[in-house]
Amino acid sequence: QVQLVESGGGLVQPGGSLRLSCAASGSIFSIDTMGWHRQAPGKQRELVAIIGSSGVINIQDSVKGRFTISRDNDKNTVYLQMNSLKLEDTAVYFCNADVQTRAHSRAIYWGQGKQVTVSS
Repeated sequence: QVQLVESGGGLVQPGGSLRLSCAASGSIFSIDTMGWHRQAPGKQRELVAIIGSSGVINIQDSVKGRFTISRDNDKNTVYLQMNSLKLEDTAVYFCNADVQTRAHSRAIYWGQGKQVTVSS
């Protein structure tokens, strides 16, 4: 009914940059918040950043000043620009979206996850 497709990610050296994109498609009436979470090996999934239709709502302290979340409402797409990457940023990154469908149901949908590996 609603799909979130992520792109970007990959392998980068410490200090490098990567950009993640996540496009939502399907039976979408409106999208409230969109966000990025990450899960490192052996750790719980954690919130990285979340953005509403009007702007950024929250961003994790450990990535402030390095990561930027943005959104294109016309394209139902959320982005995560990651600069000055550190070894500890290595994780699988998941996007999500709080969607109201055309059938007027509401649910949170998740992307499939993208691996980001920071390594020298």
